[in-house]
Order: sequence, then C-alpha cells, then structure tokens
Amino acid sequence: MDVRLLGQVDYLPTYEAMQAFTAARTPSSPDELWMCEHPPVFTQGLAGLASHLLVPGDIPVVQTNRGGQVTFHGPGQVMAYPLVNLQRAGYYVKEYVFKLEESIIRTLAHFGVTGHRVAGAPGIYVRLDDPFSHAALVGPAPAADPFKGLGKISALGIKVSRHCTYHGAALNVAMDLQPFERINPCGYAGLKTVDLFTIGVETTWEEAARVLAGQLAARL
Repeated sequence: MDVRLLGQVDYLPTYEAMQAFTAARTPSSPDELWMCEHPPVFTQGLAGLASHLLVPGDIPVVQTNRGGQVTFHGPGQVMAYPLVNLQRAGYYVKEYVFKLEESIIRTLAHFGVTGHRVAGAPGIYVRLDDPFSHAALVGPAPAADPFKGLGKISALGIKVSRHCTYHGAALNVAMDLQPFERINPCGYAGLKTVDLFTIGVETTWEEAARVLAGQLAARL
C-alpha cells in the first residue's frame, strides 16, 4: 500500500480525485492510503437529511456519494482515505469497516485512550467521564440515549465502486469542535463530539496521522 501524506487540501478536489483514481484503476493498480486534513466543510452522505444540517452558516456544504449522514471536517482532524481493491484483498465490506474501526481503536490505544464501538452506529466513541478507562461497555444501551456518557471521536463513511473503496475515516485530534453543534452529527441529535485534546491528550496532527497510517497499512 502506497501511503500519501497530502497535508491540508480542499475537500471537493480531493473527493473528485478519489473518484477519478477509482474509475481509472485496473486489477493490478496498487492500493493507496491518502492522509490529509481539510479546511472547514460539512459533508452530506447519500442518505443525508437536510433536517440534520441545523445552522451551517458560512461553512460550505458538499453533497457526496458516501454512506451516512452529515459530518464536519476541519483543521486538526486526521482524514484517512484508503483506496483498496477489496476483491483482490479478499475480504468483504463488513470486514473492511471492522478493520477501519480497529485501526482507530489501536491508534487511540497508542495515546492511552480506550475506544468503543456502539452497535448500529459506525464510528468510535470514548467515555466522557474517563476516556482512559479500559473497562468494556456492558449491558444494553439506554433506548432513549444510546450514547449516554459517550463522545464520538471518529466518524466513518465509505463508498465501494467496482469492489474498490474510497472515502474513509476521520479522527479528531485538536480542532474547533463548535461546528459540530451546528449539525446533528451523523444524524444523531445531541451527540457529543470530542477530540484527543479535549480529553487530555496533547499530540500533533502529524503524529496522530503517522500512527493511524501505520495501523491502517498493517490491517488493509
């Protein structure tokens, strides 16, 4: 897998470049992993509802063909875009998503943070009261508040075309979190969004990107 560190790049040209790369792939094209961050932008998934975009203000909104609902991207957030031929790799979409989530969990563990999955809600979450606790989430989530006590630190949204993936995962490192209050993140009203800085981890975008790239490259 070729890893490309793109730095800060505009969202729309990057999205278009992923589409072009995927359309031009041949069975022998090497897989790539693009690591970057974007200027502030809201992105809507295929099933995205306008009602979840509350007060976008001066931040642009881009319609995309990934799965999921609306989310926010901005400086201080690591974006990981794996461009993987799943047919050649030998696993299905469900396993691919698991590998993405596991890479995020292992990256958080590198910084001493325990990441959690929530059934039916792709992405990775942390305990707000003690992000460094290794205790597992136990028991059924409250029906009225499945994210009680949790904050979302990583969002996922993918597209598969001709067995090849694009879009990917976001890891919040040290960013302006206020724009998440202008939306229902990933379609969930009131969902708390956090980053590594707000839970007590001081690191750089570059270090977080390096660790996540290594975890993804090892698993994909």
